[in-house]
Amino acid sequence: MEDKKTPLLDELEKGDWPSFVTEIKKAAATKKNAKDLLNQLEKSYGENLGHWKHGGIVGVKGYGGGVVGRYSDSPEEFPDVAEFHTVRVNQVAGFFYTADKLRQLADVWDKYGSGLYNMHGSTGDIILLGTTTENLQPCVDELADIGFDLGGSGGAMRTLSSCVGKARCEKACIDATDIIRDLTLHYQNEIHRPAFGYKFKIKVAGCANDCCASTARSDLAIVGTWRDTLRIDNKAIREEYVEKGFNIVDRVIVKCPSKCLSWDAEKGVLNIIPEDCVRCMHCINEMPKALRVGTEEGATLMVGGKVAIVKGAMIGWVLVPFMKMEAPYTEFKDLLDKIIDWWAEHGKNRERISELIERMGLVTFLKAVDLKPLPQMVREPRSNPYIYWSPEEVENNG
Repeated sequence: MEDKKTPLLDELEKGDWPSFVTEIKKAAATKKNAKDLLNQLEKSYGENLGHWKHGGIVGVKGYGGGVVGRYSDSPEEFPDVAEFHTVRVNQVAGFFYTADKLRQLADVWDKYGSGLYNMHGSTGDIILLGTTTENLQPCVDELADIGFDLGGSGGAMRTLSSCVGKARCEKACIDATDIIRDLTLHYQNEIHRPAFGYKFKIKVAGCANDCCASTARSDLAIVGTWRDTLRIDNKAIREEYVEKGFNIVDRVIVKCPSKCLSWDAEKGVLNIIPEDCVRCMHCINEMPKALRVGTEEGATLMVGGKVAIVKGAMIGWVLVPFMKMEAPYTEFKDLLDKIIDWWAEHGKNRERISELIERMGLVTFLKAVDLKPLPQMVREPRSNPYIYWSPEEVENNG
């Protein structure tokens, strides 16, 4: 196919930021499907209309998900993207790769696909963009030969992902990568064989800094925290910060959201009211040489994070304030199984767990999963001034 001009896409290469258009053009130099992708995209920009059509289920042996079928609605005009399927590859926990392993992956994809990737987008997976139905099975077989499995798609548990956790971060309170590996192996059937009403995402953040944005984009977020008191080295505060002109009051004290910290300038001592600390980690981020997380480590579980589909975007709210996260994570798995069972029984098609909780009520949900209501679960102040008690509660409380 002769090269076509792409003036609209060319505009996206201008400026200081890297452009996906440049990468497609690189692939188009050797791949016909990448060239047709470029041309179809130019047409879409010109007409303000997408040219991928809906329909057609495509997959590989043994998997109900992991492949997203993609077909052009203009196959006569763009024959090399008549089929342009996406393969979701389950990423390594914490995104640790060797150069040799990535070269092996690239060799397989160059052989069967477009050579285009989306490395760890919102799904978390390695996204291989663009191949044919004929090439799917041999591609997946060779990916398995080099140690890669498919991720989740459709109404399934989606590919689990995490930050680097304790593998490289001193602030991590839980072993995020081990949790991801254990849960991924345990829930293989839920990942590979879609049976849910809609997607269910789990992401693991080693600490409250939440480098994987778990609270905003996962149905069940595991966020590392501690249960005891923040560790304070007052000598280090004086030597590393105060003596070097660090304004501890402006930078730390006044920005503490719960006002649990106070600074005794005369004694050079940082004081804390432990029961008021919400473990946001702002003070640790400002003074990492002097402040550390506590020693009794575990995780806070947050439920309900998602973007807008049926209802508006939601940020996860506290479900369990503190849970020890130690292998084999039995307590967490038992809770997760109860959540999934309740969701499967009561959820509507394409209804996320947060939307179901909002529809049926938090009290109903907590009873179903055997959790007691706690103050930390309150997402926002009550707007209804009336409190209604069930007959059983009235009877039990006299």
